[in-house]
Amino acid sequence: MAETAGTKADDRNQRERALLERIARKDRHAISELYRAYHPRLFKFVFALTRSYSSADELVNDIMLIVWQKAATFRGDSKVSTWIFGIAYRQALRSVTRRRKTYPQACTGETACDDSVDIEMQDWVWRGLHTLPHPQRMSMVLVFYYGLSYPETAEITGCSVNTVKTRMFHARRKLREYLTDSAIADVTGDGRHHG
Repeated sequence: MAETAGTKADDRNQRERALLERIARKDRHAISELYRAYHPRLFKFVFALTRSYSSADELVNDIMLIVWQKAATFRGDSKVSTWIFGIAYRQALRSVTRRRKTYPQACTGETACDDSVDIEMQDWVWRGLHTLPHPQRMSMVLVFYYGLSYPETAEITGCSVNTVKTRMFHARRKLREYLTDSAIADVTGDGRHHG
């Protein structure tokens, strides 16, 4: 079973490398194909950091523009997905930093950044994720939602594997506390809307 999953991942990576080679030659069909394949995953990923549908949608377009412009620089040292998510991570962090400087009070720890986010925030675990500091949240998203290894997560986030392990340890602990407290509050009827 693991061998089959590994083979599928290798096959997908080979297809994506072939697409990147075509993109490097400015093949518009190849970038369209890669965009369709990556849009849902990239959108969820950057939304987890920005908490804004409009910002996430704009960021996905920016990320794919960078892929279009820099496809020829891909050396193949990592999987294509790791390279693309590395770009996504850096672009999302820049966006969040820029928004904080422009609108310092617009986005606080437990406040949504646009009204439409309330739909997404109904999910209990998703709300718990948003209580975590950004580095811990991103590590959790990359490892659990995208199934990346610690080394891949370290490469994307630009830190050591030990830092990823530490972030995951603290994120699990905080998430466990949040979910426990939230469950108790829901059962007792106290603080039904916290988080």
